[in-house]
Amino acid sequence: MLKEWMVRADTTEGDVLAREIGAAPLIGQILWGRGIRSAKEARAFLHPEDEPFHDPFLMMDMERSAERIWNAIHSGEQIVVYGDYDVDGMTSTTLLMKHIRALGGKVSYYIPNRFTEGYGINGAALAQLAAEGCDLLVTVDCGIASVQTVAETAAGMDIIITDHHLPGVVLPPAYAVVNPHRADCPYPDKNLAGVGVAFKLVQALWQMEEERSYAGDMDIVALGTVADLVPLVGENRKIVRLGLRVMSEHPCEGIAALIRVADIEGKAINTGMVGFQLAPRLNAAGRIETAQRGVELLLAEDVREADRIAGELNALNMERRNLEQSILMEAEALLSDVTPDVSAIVVAGEAWNAGVIGIVASRLVEKYYRPSIVLTRQGDVCKGSCRSIAGLNMYEALSACRDMLIQFGGHEMAAGLTLAWDRVEDFRRAFANYVYTHLKIEDFTPKISIEGLVSPTDWTIEKIEELALLEPYGMGNPRPIFGVRDLRPRTAAAIGAEGKHLRMEVGTREKRVPALYWNYGEWAEIVTEEAYDLAYVPSMNEWQGVTSVQCMVDSLLPAVQERIFPSRALLRRVYTFLIGQRGADDRISYGAIALTRRFSHSVEHISSYTMACALCIFRELGLIAPLPEGGWQFIPPSGKRELMDAPTFRRHEERKGDI
Repeated sequence: MLKEWMVRADTTEGDVLAREIGAAPLIGQILWGRGIRSAKEARAFLHPEDEPFHDPFLMMDMERSAERIWNAIHSGEQIVVYGDYDVDGMTSTTLLMKHIRALGGKVSYYIPNRFTEGYGINGAALAQLAAEGCDLLVTVDCGIASVQTVAETAAGMDIIITDHHLPGVVLPPAYAVVNPHRADCPYPDKNLAGVGVAFKLVQALWQMEEERSYAGDMDIVALGTVADLVPLVGENRKIVRLGLRVMSEHPCEGIAALIRVADIEGKAINTGMVGFQLAPRLNAAGRIETAQRGVELLLAEDVREADRIAGELNALNMERRNLEQSILMEAEALLSDVTPDVSAIVVAGEAWNAGVIGIVASRLVEKYYRPSIVLTRQGDVCKGSCRSIAGLNMYEALSACRDMLIQFGGHEMAAGLTLAWDRVEDFRRAFANYVYTHLKIEDFTPKISIEGLVSPTDWTIEKIEELALLEPYGMGNPRPIFGVRDLRPRTAAAIGAEGKHLRMEVGTREKRVPALYWNYGEWAEIVTEEAYDLAYVPSMNEWQGVTSVQCMVDSLLPAVQERIFPSRALLRRVYTFLIGQRGADDRISYGAIALTRRFSHSVEHISSYTMACALCIFRELGLIAPLPEGGWQFIPPSGKRELMDAPTFRRHEERKGDI
């Protein structure tokens, strides 16, 4: 899929900022591009660990909440922490449980079941907890939307809500509501995750009792912060910078066990490891079974117990990945006829696991770059997860279709919904029409921000080390990506198990830099025969005590001279060529890359981009069909085909202004 490069232009202001803080010009340019306008802001960004935490009592209702919890602790009341089933909820629950216990309180926790209770506070759970003797219930990472449920709670149990999700016009009528997004809350940092808000409550409790500023358990707080994809700016940046250091040096037993089972022990933990290796294993508990196992792991103090639970979560994560892949394959089979005319994706399956359909929706966005909704049917009702693309507010899109929905909620880029099975087709049409009328053609091309055009051979170890000052990376502070145009790799080889990955050498004859492109091993056949625009992240490779520069490839796009859309005449030649590649059963056993190479060697040079466009057009015309095992099924035409009936060809002609 082509991506549009958005190349940041250097500014005089960025150079001035770099000089003021004594950094390389590149650092100043990146900081300026990310909205940092003063030397004070820049130093705070580059060295967040030196900045003090904000006073927790600046948060509305914080003092009232801390006092009520302390009264409960001193009077021996039963406290229940009510959490959520994702990593943010698990870490929030763990943190508050741990500290109320340490302060002498009687405390237990409750996390609703994703499959039977759903997200947030539910009345049945509150009734059960009240009957079991709960005097004070404290929510973490949930509750701000539960206005009616809180209002209907039986007298005798106080509720404190701590949350970070956007509140509605009316707040729940709880004893206290702690949320930096409250309209009347003066707290200066609005970007905290649920575990960040819980951390501020813990700080308030210790400050109220012992008049000391608490800054422990940063590994737990950082884990939930990274996993919840909140912007890594402000206090979040300090939390994660400190937390990664703790994870790398002396994490709690539960996180240490996760690190061992992920096979990254002894390495400097970064946000990528947290987001892609630690958090998914913890999240698997809530996606496949219940989130209680995740909390048990994080609360574990015995090494053997922690290793046992981490092993169970690792097995659940493998099950989750298998489920995800199975559902993804089924969903893609339903999308075999997707063309550029399709503005949005809505797929539904029978009893697909509700815990993984959100991940599947994300995978569909990655592949098709269309707003995607994945529904799982449960009797007469469907539950779904939604993922959007830049330019489309998913919550507003669902609001426009609300008459067809039982319920929905979420935000701009992700949401959830419930609707009746017999309304799925109506909803699919309405949602697709909304997307079609609110997005332009260019919105369906993914964008990639390029910090600058820099040759891979220009990087040194020293420059990469200075670039590391911008870490930790995440939402709000993405890892810088650089680009180089019109590059032809010197060498290429498929590496890894079954040749799954691609290793290239790029640069000059005298100075070459290795570039690694995960999951593109098949490109080794052809990548040295074409010119590309390479988007990459510079990094350091350590091998046998030697440190060297390498590139981690983000994307490899055909250079301008290779980005040739096939003409009618070329399409005829490619089609004739495909006829000659058929077997006795009308099957073509070669994939797009192999066909590109064979055509280039036997007919004329053609780029992989041009061949991919041709194959797409032939598929849309019903002349070929992809085979599950790879390759193509040739379909002899029953009549004349018009190229303008292929959406890919028609859209190209329309953009040219030919019609």
